[in-house]
Amino acid sequence: MRPILAIALIAALAGPVSATAGDSPDRITWDGAPVQVTLPVGQERLIRFPAGHVRVGLPPHIDDQVRVFSNDGIAYLKAQSSFGPARAVIADVESGATFMLDLSAEDGARANEVVIHRPGSRRDHATDVPDAEPDHQNLDYVALTRFASQSLYGPSRLAPQMPGVRQVSLNQEPVRLVRGAAVTAEPLAAWRGGRWYVTAVKLRNATESPVTLDPRDLRGDWLTATFQHARLHPAGHEADTTAVYVVSDRPFDESFWGVR
Repeated sequence: MRPILAIALIAALAGPVSATAGDSPDRITWDGAPVQVTLPVGQERLIRFPAGHVRVGLPPHIDDQVRVFSNDGIAYLKAQSSFGPARAVIADVESGATFMLDLSAEDGARANEVVIHRPGSRRDHATDVPDAEPDHQNLDYVALTRFASQSLYGPSRLAPQMPGVRQVSLNQEPVRLVRGAAVTAEPLAAWRGGRWYVTAVKLRNATESPVTLDPRDLRGDWLTATFQHARLHPAGHEADTTAVYVVSDRPFDESFWGVR
């Protein structure tokens, strides 16, 4: 399972989407050498490993300087202050294999995700392009997400046009996309651009309490998830419904049903 790597909130339909969701990932082939990772102070950085579950081991002298959360093969690291190189050991809980990171932290460092894969892995998205469909130079997570948002909510006379992006078929049966909350999910539309797919899914709160949406609660294998609004009001309120835009490297059904 590959959890979500980023989340951005759309403040307005034509407004910018968070740069965190659109920055190209740093893709690194694991060859046994420690991977150098610089953390931005005060901002979370995500590191994805080719493993189902990982355990993060920090050296004692930075243990209180880095906030750590790990879930299904991805480590979420947030530095509280700057520090010099320190070696962290990441263990694959299931196989016992280990990865080594040389961590450091500094103000203003990049916050894009880091994707570590094994040599020859088919999950190397830098080379694995489905159906050999060519990329368009302006396509990225941000552009696709903005395109989907404008297509869904914008007036028909201003429907966006983006070279290299086409609508694809989608099963619109409701799915249990959100874990641990009574939030209904209904796929609305999907598009493909280059190697990526973006799917718009309507979310509705079915409870009498407000719900705060968290990308880590989404079932499926997503590269990014962007909520139109991160908080749902109680059922019956005019703001009890929103949309989430999920980007994947496979069609929605494969990305959702392939992971439980």
